[in-house]
Amino acid sequence: MRNMRYIFSCYLLFVLMMLAMPGSLSAQVAISITVGPPVLPVYEQPVIPGAGYIWTPGYWAWSPDDGDYYWVPGTWVEAPEVGLLWTPGYWSADEGFVWHEGYWGPEIGFYGGINYGFGYVGVGYEGGYWENGAFFYNRSVNNITNVTTVTNVYNKTVVNNVTVNNVSYNGGTGGTEARPTPKEEAAANQRHVPPTSTQVEHVHTASTNKEQFASVNRGKPAVAATPKAGVLSGNGVVAAKSAPAYHPAPASKQPKSETPPPAAKTNPNEQPKPAPQERQPEPKPTPEPPRAQPPRKPQPEPKPQPEPKPQPEPKPQPEPKPKPEPPPAQPSRPPSEQPKKPEPPPQAKKPQTDEKQKEQEKPKSPQPPSAGSRLVV
Repeated sequence: MRNMRYIFSCYLLFVLMMLAMPGSLSAQVAISITVGPPVLPVYEQPVIPGAGYIWTPGYWAWSPDDGDYYWVPGTWVEAPEVGLLWTPGYWSADEGFVWHEGYWGPEIGFYGGINYGFGYVGVGYEGGYWENGAFFYNRSVNNITNVTTVTNVYNKTVVNNVTVNNVSYNGGTGGTEARPTPKEEAAANQRHVPPTSTQVEHVHTASTNKEQFASVNRGKPAVAATPKAGVLSGNGVVAAKSAPAYHPAPASKQPKSETPPPAAKTNPNEQPKPAPQERQPEPKPTPEPPRAQPPRKPQPEPKPQPEPKPQPEPKPQPEPKPKPEPPPAQPSRPPSEQPKKPEPPPQAKKPQTDEKQKEQEKPKSPQPPSAGSRLVV
């Protein structure tokens, strides 16, 4: 028991000394870890215990003794001084994962763009503000229902434009890409107050509960939030509602991925079969060029092919030229008519003979006496 108290005292002293340094130096005093933290679990906020408390969100901490992450539940904490706000800590992926401790200050600083929820949307704090020595709470993000002791409240809708993966670190692969704003950089140079002794004890209590470790709860802690710091059981304790399963990537899995080659050895017997099958699809890609039927789309151009213009050519077929061809049918008639044609000329001659006859008949009329003839009376 004495050893446990001694270790806890040393840990508390180390944290206080580290946080007493300027913000730029405290970020450098950290342990680099090769395995990233799990994603943030989803949970509900417990009811506020009373006025003057500020919400400090939960986060994944690292235990060097256990070589594992454990969940520090979110909780309500009284500010060490009037006018101070809590800037949460965060993990960053800088040649390993580095933890940046949270702190109290007059302004909210940079916390990696992590969406811790309940007003901590990645930038600033939308949960409330100080005014005239009193803290005013935003009812839309704080659980102050059925609380009569808290009267300084207001409603302001907060829009969270953050992905649903609840990533818990900044930078690296899969982390947030947020960078400090000028306002956040200025806040980093202001006076910082380290976590209170109540907060330090709260972290220690979580580290001694094996159910809070990721290897046990698989990223879904049984105690995700509590209304009172350091108390992980009893009324008001909230469990995680949901969280993606935590799958750390051990190096031993890589050789397992190399085991498929023996499976491939069993496949070689079947490889000759798939090999020809692959050759068969090779001709199939050749028909794939016909799939490039988009050029056939110009084939609708054949629609102009049925142009009636070639059809008008049959119109010359009904030309009267074939109609004069029926006269050649008449030449069949001429054989019978040819004799008739010579007949009319003789008919014309006949009338001429009639005229001659008339003329002959005319002389038969009393002709004048000729000179050699005698007239007998």
